[in-house]
Amino acid sequence: MKFGVVTFPGSNCDQDMIDTLEISLGQKVEKLWHKENDLKGCDFIVLPGGFSFGDYLRSGAIAKFSPIMNEVIAHGQKGGYVMGVCNGFQILCETPLLDGALLHNDNQKFICKNIFLKPNSSDAAITKDLDPNKAYKIPIAHGEGRFFAPNDVIKSIQDNNQILFQYCDEEGNVTDESNPNGSIENIAGITNVGKNVFGMMPHPERAADENLSNIDGKFFFESILANLK
Repeated sequence: MKFGVVTFPGSNCDQDMIDTLEISLGQKVEKLWHKENDLKGCDFIVLPGGFSFGDYLRSGAIAKFSPIMNEVIAHGQKGGYVMGVCNGFQILCETPLLDGALLHNDNQKFICKNIFLKPNSSDAAITKDLDPNKAYKIPIAHGEGRFFAPNDVIKSIQDNNQILFQYCDEEGNVTDESNPNGSIENIAGITNVGKNVFGMMPHPERAADENLSNIDGKFFFESILANLK
């Protein structure tokens, strides 16, 4: 398995992701620049967090026009694995790969703190090996993380088991109080119908090393590695 991590102007979590994949998980990683037109033989593409193109217009709206995104979209549409974290999730929702949109947090403030996630989907590689009864502590850092979609899209996502994670409290209860940004149904991450494209607002790569006193995020990557087809 070869991972490719894309860097856009304004990305700031690309090295965090590379270190997690290379050092914590021992994977081969290729750095990909947004102006390139070649995925360099990578099997799994990651769009990291940050503020691509300064989040002008709206988060992810400009990055989707970067040359490499044509290849990323084609890769995902052919069944190749793609993962977007935070700004990467926002970018994916600007493309045909994922439904919905990420709007401004309901309190209109940037939020940076640890939250808790409850795994939802049982048949996606990123959640398959996670404990559905455990609340995983993962950091968030975003100003536009409120997941929104029309009612019919939400119903389709629910019916197809596409909700990856929901915000919850420390005991795993999905409540209004545990929702940090006002996302519909406490949605923190979704997948596509084919279960090969993953998007999530929280940062598992920031919770994947003993030196950070939190390895809950490492379990997400280990589940991916154990369940790739």
